[in-house]
Amino acid sequence: MGVRLKRLREEHRLTQQALAGALGISLSYLNQIENNQRPLTVPVLLRLNAAFGTDVQLFSDNDEARLISELREAISEPTLGETIALADLKELAANMPALARVFISQSRRLKQATEEIAAYAARLGDDRQGRLATLPSTPFEEVRDFFYTHHNYIDALDRAAETVAQEMGMPLGRMAAAAAQRLEDRHGLRLADLREEESSGIQRSFDARTLTLRLSRRLLPGQRAFQMATQIAFLEQRDLIESLAAKGSFSNDEARSLARIGLANYFAGALVLPYVPFLQLAERLRYDIDLLSREFGMSFETICHRLSTLQRPEARGVPFFFIRVDRAGNISKRQSATDFHFSRMGGTCPLWNVYDAFSNSGKTLTQVAEMPDGRAYLWIARMVESSRGGHGAPSKKFAIGLGCDLLHADRLVYSQGLALNDPAIRTLIGAGCKVCERAKCPQRAFPPLAKAMVIDERRSSFAPYSTA
Repeated sequence: MGVRLKRLREEHRLTQQALAGALGISLSYLNQIENNQRPLTVPVLLRLNAAFGTDVQLFSDNDEARLISELREAISEPTLGETIALADLKELAANMPALARVFISQSRRLKQATEEIAAYAARLGDDRQGRLATLPSTPFEEVRDFFYTHHNYIDALDRAAETVAQEMGMPLGRMAAAAAQRLEDRHGLRLADLREEESSGIQRSFDARTLTLRLSRRLLPGQRAFQMATQIAFLEQRDLIESLAAKGSFSNDEARSLARIGLANYFAGALVLPYVPFLQLAERLRYDIDLLSREFGMSFETICHRLSTLQRPEARGVPFFFIRVDRAGNISKRQSATDFHFSRMGGTCPLWNVYDAFSNSGKTLTQVAEMPDGRAYLWIARMVESSRGGHGAPSKKFAIGLGCDLLHADRLVYSQGLALNDPAIRTLIGAGCKVCERAKCPQRAFPPLAKAMVIDERRSSFAPYSTA
C-alpha cells in the first residue's frame, strides 16, 4: 500500500511533511508506511478520505487481484519464451499497477492485431498461419472493458437516474406509467404501438420528426418501462453520455456508438431500479432475486444486472460478478464489481455451475467454487428464456450467473444450508483451460499455455494433457 500512498501524494504535489501534517501523523511514520514497513491502518485511511475525498477502495487488494489475473492471461503466450513466477506478477501488480495495466493493454492490442492479420491472410488465400478466418468483435470487447474498468458503476449517470426517479414520484414497480407521463409532459412525445409487420423483433423505435415513440405490444410492463427509460436517457442525459463515452478511449465510432447505447441502458436500469430504495430492499430481503423481481416488476436478468452495479462509495452493496452465457459457452454479457476474472481465451470453465442451469430450467442453482489462487466464491445460476412470438417462434436461452466473494456470502439468502467454511464442498474451477494451471483436471479441454506438456507413449492417465 505504500507505493499507492506515495503515488497519491505525488499526484497532489505534496511533500512527505505536508501529507504527514494533513493526516496528523509523524514524518517518520509516513515514511515507514510509504516504504511498506508499517501498515496503512483504518484511522489513517479515514483521515485520507476526510482530507482528500479519496475512496478507500483505492487501497483495497481487489484491484490487485484483478490485475494479477489479467497479467497471468497476458503472459500465457508460449511465444514469449519466458516463465514468469506468480510472485513476480504480484510484485508488479502491487508496486507498479499503472505499468501492469499498460502491459495488459498492449498485450490485448497485439492479440487483436495478430488475429486481424491472420483473418486478412485467410481471406487472401494464405492460410499458412492456421488461424480462424474471422475478425474479432473488438467494439463489443472495448465497451465491456470500459464498464469492467469502472467496476460496473457509473456514479454520475446513476445519481442522475435517481434524481429523475424522485421527480417522477418514485413509483417503484410501476415505472411504466410515470415514464410515459414524463415523455409526454417534458418532451411532447406520443406513444404508439409497433405494428407486427414493422417490428421484426424491434422493441423500441423513435421518430424524432413526428415525436413518436413506438413500442412493441409484446413487451411486459417492466420491459416497457425500461425502453421508455432508455429513451429518457437519450433525450435528457445526452451531454453526460457523450462526455462519458468521450473519456472511454474507444478506437472507433462503432465502439463509441455501442458505448452510448450501453450508457443509456445503464441509466434506464438505474431509473427503473433507483439506487437507494433498491439497495435497502435488497439488503432487507437478503438479495432474494425472485422477491426483488416481484417487488419491482422486472426480470431475473435485469435484477441480477442491477445488483452488480451497487458500488456507490458511501453505500455499497455486495460486490457481484454478473455474466450471461449461451449453451456453447459464448459470453454475451460480463460485468464485475469485484476482482473475479474469466479468461478471454478458449472459453470458461466447464465445472462452473452456470452451465448446469441449462439442464435445470426454472431452478436457481448454488455453488461454492474455488479459483486456483485460493479465493472462493458463492455462485447463483439460472437459465432464462424469452421469445418474441407464439408457438414455433424463435426463442433465446441464456444462463445467468451472479457471484460474490465468500466473504459476503452470509448476506445472501442463497447461503442457507451451505457449509461455507468447509473446503470439501468447494468445486475447484479455473479462469479457462488455456490459462488454468490446475493439475489432473479430468474436464480439461486444452493444455495450459504456461506449462510444458509431458508426452509419454508408455503411459495413459484419466486426466488429459499431463504437464511438467
